[in-house]
Amino acid sequence: MRRVDAAHARVDQAAVSAAAHDFDIDEFLVKPLFAHLATASADGPRESPVWFLWEGGELWLIGNHEDSFPKRLRADPRCAVGIVDLDLGKGTLRHVGIRGVASIEPLDEERLYRLLKRYLGADKTEWNAEFRSVVIDGLDLMVRIRPESIVARDQSYFSNVSPRRLTP
Repeated sequence: MRRVDAAHARVDQAAVSAAAHDFDIDEFLVKPLFAHLATASADGPRESPVWFLWEGGELWLIGNHEDSFPKRLRADPRCAVGIVDLDLGKGTLRHVGIRGVASIEPLDEERLYRLLKRYLGADKTEWNAEFRSVVIDGLDLMVRIRPESIVARDQSYFSNVSPRRLTP
């Protein structure tokens, strides 16, 4: 396990425990993976799968004013984000967990494009028109998460397990 305090800065790899399995957190967070945002509500905890952008030591998410997770973050900005990269073929399992404080920010078109091209490709003309209409065109805010702590784990210990053996 690696624990890194990352107050508004890139992860300092030198501060990471030498006993941990080594992987570069910044390199990991460049991958177009799904993040799972955990927030609190009056009815209990909530989890939202989201796309993200790791930039300048902060995590950026996208949304609109009608989404429930920005409303929950306005009420209580404390949150956690889990990001997992699992590749059964290679036997790798890596996890980064971020705990921090969120703020709702105006939509930044340039940052939005940098986030979306990670998942959809750089050429906007190739983006699915229906997806653009239903999802992208409705975006009107960004969520900035400033990490208070980052935990990284490399649990790639099952590389000898066949993917078929994991199927019920």
